[in-house]
Amino acid sequence: MPRPLWAGAISFGLVTIPVKVVSATEDHDVHFHQVHLADMGRVRTRKVCELDDQVVSQDEIGKGYEIAKDQTVPVTDEELEQMPLPTAKAIEIAAFTDADSIDPVRISDSYYLAADGQVAAKPYALLRKALERSSKVAVAKFAWHGRERLGLLRVREGAIVLHSMKWPDEVRSPESLAPREIEVGEDEIAQALQLADRMTIEDLSGFRDEYRQALEGIIAAKAEGKPLPAPAEDGKQDKGEIVDLMAALNASVKAAKESRGEHGEDATVHEMRPSKKAARKAPAKKTASSKSAAAKKTTGRSSTAAKKTTKKTAAKKRSAS
Repeated sequence: MPRPLWAGAISFGLVTIPVKVVSATEDHDVHFHQVHLADMGRVRTRKVCELDDQVVSQDEIGKGYEIAKDQTVPVTDEELEQMPLPTAKAIEIAAFTDADSIDPVRISDSYYLAADGQVAAKPYALLRKALERSSKVAVAKFAWHGRERLGLLRVREGAIVLHSMKWPDEVRSPESLAPREIEVGEDEIAQALQLADRMTIEDLSGFRDEYRQALEGIIAAKAEGKPLPAPAEDGKQDKGEIVDLMAALNASVKAAKESRGEHGEDATVHEMRPSKKAARKAPAKKTASSKSAAAKKTTGRSSTAAKKTTKKTAAKKRSAS
């Protein structure tokens, strides 16, 4: 079990559930040191007092709040722990709500809540069952790292999860960032939906951090004195290139089908064509003109043949007389 980050209790009405908070995620990032390139010596951050220019150890460092330019008030951890705040050592459930009503942008870090001792087992299971059967999430308040926070409780694989959340006034409005209204054709929307359907998966377990894997490959090659891996081809297109949206969607759907071993013609998207009414008018004009030209040619041929026949008849009459 990971090292507990915090210990307290869940306050659920008159029910108190002792819990320990452990991180629900792991950090797999590759961390670098700052080094002196000339000799690879570590470059560290030293904590120095600006008054006496002396390096200060961690046990000599405390919290202080500047209330004026030359006046700072010290605040100890003991004073923070003894604040008259209900959430100082408790995760106080304030309400329940539908999970769909929570904007994901407000969710921050995630933590597992472990029952702290045998006495916590039954109330822990009670809250878990209540969350599961109601299909709701609990909204809670708790104090941590020097501030009161808003939290969300839900159940994941039998354990209660605490999601730290942003307060409503901490979320910026995206109104100024949204693009202006642009007309999008129904064919384009239908094709985008078809692409989304082709790309739908059951879960996210197959995703991997390819950047970290590539970075570890570079580090391993340098450590062993081997050549660095060949760089990947840049599949990005130029920023100035104009994209044919329908062609791009069509190619994307086709690629998605091929990746799943599917074949067929339903992925083809055709360009927008004129309406049926306009399409009927154009051929009609062409046909009329064709008929007119054909009629003129027929009339011309008939007239010429008639003249020839008349001449022949006149010649026979003169020969007979």
